Amino acid sequence: MSILQTLKDRSSNTCELCKSDKELSQYTLPPSLNESVDNSVLVCSNCLSQIEGETEMDANHWRCLNDSMWSEFVAVQILSWRMLQRLRNEGWPKDLLDMMYLDDDALALARATGEDKDESEKIIHRDVNGVILENGDSVVLVKDLKVKGSSMVAKQGTAVRNIRLDRDNAEYIEGKVDGQQIVIITKYVKKT
Repeated sequence: MSILQTLKDRSSNTCELCKSDKELSQYTLPPSLNESVDNSVLVCSNCLSQIEGETEMDANHWRCLNDSMWSEFVAVQILSWRMLQRLRNEGWPKDLLDMMYLDDDALALARATGEDKDESEKIIHRDVNGVILENGDSVVLVKDLKVKGSSMVAKQGTAVRNIRLDRDNAEYIEGKVDGQQIVIITKYVKKT
């Protein structure tokens, strides 16, 4: 059974955040590299567009998090926590965050995208042209890079798909080149 079908079955064909049954799709929590039922949530198009920043956040829409934050599925709890963090200046989300409990592993994953940090504290990764990089982006190497600890040379023009950002250093990203996971310095890549 596909991941999408499993998500539909576990949620009774409704958005796991707001319970809408319109235009449902699978959303994989960043910075996950592999899609699985454990790191995915079934969301409606309205929730998805606000999660991805395509439309402005509607605070009243997200009052549904009062219910979804208690989901038995950790991925739903994590996404609820992240959305409450984005809305924490509204007032009511702070009360929900105070009530919410995530175990240490889930909390570490929830914090991986920096939702709980103020804009001034967030680490922003930029490519050689100053374009902001996000988890899951694709980049191209702008020069040949010798990979430390191996004889491999990553050639200029090599595409690196589905990158992961280093949470602690704005100059580092991770990605696979020729099947090997490597750390790449952001000033040597260009977003595609």
